[in-house]
Amino acid sequence: MTVPVHPICHRTLHATFSNVELARMEASGEAIRERPELRPFIRWIAGKPPDFHAPTRRRR
Repeated sequence: MTVPVHPICHRTLHATFSNVELARMEASGEAIRERPELRPFIRWIAGKPPDFHAPTRRRR
């Protein structure tokens, strides 16, 4: 399933998870936003305006 997301969120997802991991999460019905790896990002981005943009880290 493909879901539209804000560019900064999209970059963060791909910096945190591989495409295979994302596909497995979706297939298992696991909510990505519940993943512990994303909690700091979700807390940080929660108060930002919809047009907010910032650099994101690159995948290691």
